[in-house]
Amino acid sequence: MKYDDASWHYGGNFPADLPIEAGATHMALFVAWCALNGMGGEPNEVENSKALEALRARAVTPSQWFIAICDEKFTDEDLSEEGNAFAIDYYNAEAKQHSRSGCYLVDYENTFPEVPTLYGVPDTWQSYDRIAPVIARRAAKWRARRSKPFWLRLWT
Repeated sequence: MKYDDASWHYGGNFPADLPIEAGATHMALFVAWCALNGMGGEPNEVENSKALEALRARAVTPSQWFIAICDEKFTDEDLSEEGNAFAIDYYNAEAKQHSRSGCYLVDYENTFPEVPTLYGVPDTWQSYDRIAPVIARRAAKWRARRSKPFWLRLWT
């Protein structure tokens, strides 16, 4: 399953003054957080272990890593089973009608209110450090909600 694709962004109404790589930053920050927090997919951890080490060492930016490893596409292969369940609930905007966990793009825009569009967020570790605690809080709430019995989840 494909969650997102940078070409969907830079192929449309994309700011002419930005490099096309800016269409991948929002995905890169999310997928990098997942990879760095135990929700990365096996191909990214095993086949691309050197690239993941470079990400952990902050030797590359999240978008540089994402573009090189994921070819500008965010798919279910990029995440573990748990990561995919989290992404379906939090990243996938279509699921928002039925979820109380929030929406990644809304959180993203609220985290970077100073940029005119979501594409204006710089591909830096400072940007990652701003969004990472937001994703971590959402993941913690999501995990807590999932740990409740099904019947109780319906009421909370």
